[in-house]
Amino acid sequence: MGRVEGKVALVTGGAVGLGAAHTRTLHSEGAKVVITDLNEIDGQALADELGDDALFVAQNVVDEAGWQNVMAATVDRFGRLDVLVNNAGVVLPGSVEDVSYDDWKKIMTVNVDGTFLGCKYAVGQMKKNGGGSIINISSAAGLSASADLAAYNTSKAAVAMLTKSVALHAGQFGIRCNSVHPGTVMTPMVEAFVNLAPDPDAAVEDMRVNHALQRLGEPQDIANTILFLASDESSFATGGEYRIDGGLAL
Repeated sequence: MGRVEGKVALVTGGAVGLGAAHTRTLHSEGAKVVITDLNEIDGQALADELGDDALFVAQNVVDEAGWQNVMAATVDRFGRLDVLVNNAGVVLPGSVEDVSYDDWKKIMTVNVDGTFLGCKYAVGQMKKNGGGSIINISSAAGLSASADLAAYNTSKAAVAMLTKSVALHAGQFGIRCNSVHPGTVMTPMVEAFVNLAPDPDAAVEDMRVNHALQRLGEPQDIANTILFLASDESSFATGGEYRIDGGLAL
């Protein structure tokens, strides 16, 4: 208990799925948490569940003014920002021929631009503290390509490279930046993706057998790594790619 005691952590896309697991885990280990999401009902419900040390702020991560508002709300409520988990993201299928340009732009805007804006404003805020930890959620799909995930693969690979650039710039201010690369975890986002398949059950089985550990991930599998990177236990870790993928990208 208390591995992030006294820290203030902001989790984007924190209302459900992986984001909710990250939020609950950080809170259980002593952090004050700011949850942002477009999903206001579940986001506020989670904040209410966690109590006075939690705040929900509605946010579209591709809105720059929204980021300014979130930072102001965080500092107004808790006085500082120590940890940012850039978790918000989207996935849509499609090969380079099949994916529409509109879908390509949507995936790039949310997954890359949203992460960029989070890093930009977090660095500015964390400099005032003399340090902090930025954790960007990439994917095993950012390390290993699939024919039918052209836009998603590209966006998540971009997140990994952005992470390294941020780490090189922000290290002088005591700010660390690392990327986390989950394998397949059955979150609402993944379920929606699977349901687009002609045979969803067969799609899930294909996903399972592609992991060396022969299982899909659980949200807590990823949240445990988020907790490590948020804590001072990882104080000499920056610019890293943390594969928590059950051997999917081997």
